Amino acid sequence: MTTRILTGITTTGTPHLGNYAGAIRPAIVASRAADVDSFYFLADYHALIKCDEPLRIQRSRLEIAATWLACGLDTERVTFYRQSDIPEVPELTWLLTCVTAKGLLNRAHAYKASVDKNIETGEDPDAGVSMGLYSYPVLMAADILMFNAHKVPVGRDQIQHVEMARDIGQRFNHLFGQGKEFFVMPQALIEESVATLPGLDGRKMSKSYDNTIPLFGSAKQLKDAISRIITDSRAPGEAKDPDNSHLFTLYQAFATPAQQAEFRAELLGGLAWGEAKQRLFQLLDNELGEARERYHALIERPADLEDILLAGAAKARKTATPFLGELREAVGLRSFRSDLQVSEGSKKKAAKGAHFVSFRDDDGGFRFRLLAADGEQLLLSKRFADGKSAGQVSKRLQDGSALDLRVQGEGFTLWLDGENIGESPVFADSTACEAAMQRLREALAPIA
Repeated sequence: MTTRILTGITTTGTPHLGNYAGAIRPAIVASRAADVDSFYFLADYHALIKCDEPLRIQRSRLEIAATWLACGLDTERVTFYRQSDIPEVPELTWLLTCVTAKGLLNRAHAYKASVDKNIETGEDPDAGVSMGLYSYPVLMAADILMFNAHKVPVGRDQIQHVEMARDIGQRFNHLFGQGKEFFVMPQALIEESVATLPGLDGRKMSKSYDNTIPLFGSAKQLKDAISRIITDSRAPGEAKDPDNSHLFTLYQAFATPAQQAEFRAELLGGLAWGEAKQRLFQLLDNELGEARERYHALIERPADLEDILLAGAAKARKTATPFLGELREAVGLRSFRSDLQVSEGSKKKAAKGAHFVSFRDDDGGFRFRLLAADGEQLLLSKRFADGKSAGQVSKRLQDGSALDLRVQGEGFTLWLDGENIGESPVFADSTACEAAMQRLREALAPIA
């Protein structure tokens, strides 16, 4: 069985080491497995919730796209796209919004945190809370459910959103599935050792805390950032506690087991913090050096990145467009050409959906059209003096008799009792004409 994995990064800033270790690196490794179908995207709609600076969002989209590719993402193996290039996602968001309980969204961590902060400062509980922030979990659910992802790599703070996607998907299945499971139930995927990296101050590495380590800054910028990591006051020669050192936590996220064991022993043996930071710098610089060069080369070729992302969007929409059509049908947003209710005796007719439409033309004559289920005109009759005559001919075409079809130019005509009683549209070539003749035969067969 193929496992579909999906993840995205919000385009509100420059990717940092935490993004790489917690999302990008494990996602790229997973994408190389033979039994995995991977979807990775730039979450630029999500960015609008957090940022009202257009230039920042645009720059971030460029930087994050270049980061994925520089880190080794193979766009031939995966589906790589911008969220905003998939119009089916916001439409699915609305379908899901209509089945999502307000009480569920009231429990979302981000919303609750905003409310609690407002209450602490004496503000109205919903001060500054936009509908984007409030309904963020529904958009995330649409991202996941649109492509029926089985697993979603996330940090621990995002597990709730995957669980909410399950709740919303189950609700939709219950209301509209009629025995069919439109959505599979996604699972959060966390790499325990690097799920959440500490930043310079020991808190979760986050742009919000301004405590990040740049991913593809220069070697000097990387070294300067590492030098600002907060450590305790133990002097060189004093034993350090690796298990309570976020510098060691950062080191072990990128080191081999042997390197981790050696570094742990050195800290316990009294390694100076300055030397410990130098070891971390060397480790990170060795891992990121080549990717850093690829990243800066990509940044200089934005048009190439645009082409890659548009190709990825086209690939993603091959899945999204027909699936959304199924969901629209399920909720009742159906074409009026579809037969919604049929009697038992006319199920065969309804399955094909071909039908005659009679009308009176501008000259007062009577005609009929034969339309396929999708509305394509298969035949236009000649003009009849009265409606009864037109009805009699259309009825005879449904009696199962062999059809006398004759090619004429780039179309064909239909003959009955030696008389031309209708003609087709004009086609591009003979192949298209022959295909249309076959569709006409198939359309009339079930009507009979």
